[in-house]
Amino acid sequence: MTDNELRAYLEDAEKNPRQIAATVSGLHDKVLRYKPAPDKWSILEVLGHIADIEIVYAYRLRQMLADSQPNIAPMDQNAWAKHLGYLETPAPELVAVYGLIRLHNLRLLRRLKPGDLKKGAFHPELNRQVTVGELVERIAQHGASHLSQIERLKQEAGRAK
Repeated sequence: MTDNELRAYLEDAEKNPRQIAATVSGLHDKVLRYKPAPDKWSILEVLGHIADIEIVYAYRLRQMLADSQPNIAPMDQNAWAKHLGYLETPAPELVAVYGLIRLHNLRLLRRLKPGDLKKGAFHPELNRQVTVGELVERIAQHGASHLSQIERLKQEAGRAK
């Protein structure tokens, strides 16, 4: 990954929390809780997911940068959504957690030293080594992916009235 690519990923990652906050600001509770199917997530569950996965990214980054030969703990995102009270947490709180942890992660990523992007950890779900560079790319894309999902859910909720 070049310095320019890293800079672009970090700029994208920095925009995500503001974009998501603007997208969900003022949404009615019925829209936040709308589910297109019983096994699909609502906007509120998406917000819980991005807040929690940002915490996961924070931990994984720190493992990769500081630990010797770390292993990434697998996670079941659907089980987290089901069991961690996403539907009981106010949307503004979830957005705030996401934004604050993302800011903290970006501060760390902007201090990377040459060679840090090649550090990594074994990811058992992928059965291979994952690098900091790959994780940076994933972080930058994650918010944008869920922003599109939130926009679709808003539209579907509007048609379901």
